[in-house]
Amino acid sequence: MVKLTMIARVTDGLPLAEGLDDGRDQKDIEFYKQQAKLLFKNLSKGQNEASRMSIETGPYFFHYIIEGRVCYLTMCDRSYPKKLAFQYLEDLKNEFERVNGNQIETAARPYAFIKFDTFIQKTKKLYLDTRTQRNLAKLNDELYEVHQIMTRNVQEVLGVGEKLDQVSELSSRLTSESRIYADKARDLNRQW
Repeated sequence: MVKLTMIARVTDGLPLAEGLDDGRDQKDIEFYKQQAKLLFKNLSKGQNEASRMSIETGPYFFHYIIEGRVCYLTMCDRSYPKKLAFQYLEDLKNEFERVNGNQIETAARPYAFIKFDTFIQKTKKLYLDTRTQRNLAKLNDELYEVHQIMTRNVQEVLGVGEKLDQVSELSSRLTSESRIYADKARDLNRQW
């Protein structure tokens, strides 16, 4: 389940928006918010290793994506599927860029886009239960993609095996024909 969502500018670590929590079932939320802010500061210093990453923090995972100069971060339970967490962040990213894209660089104060919380809360509800039909469909699509890749890989391996068999057969034929040629050449030499 999604526990915390924050959006920040990467260039300076300025928090732009946050999914305001309702205060229930999160006794250490302030601690994790501080960790997220420290992560944003580290990212602003150029210490980002990848544009997509998951970081373990206690019983949760921080998942983030960096697109352009903005970092979209969420904190989820360990058991929450990473695919759904990143899909959630993609949905937030697309809407945030659409609505606020041209104002991101000019934002001067923290949480300048706090009104975006409404969209965060709506989207969070969609991703609340991993067993909903919508989320299961996304996971099944991912499984189907992996299955197709694996099927393609197996077919490629089998194709390589068939080609190796053909090369081996050609090699054997060439060897036997070269022996016949050598024998005939020797016989011709004796006749002269």
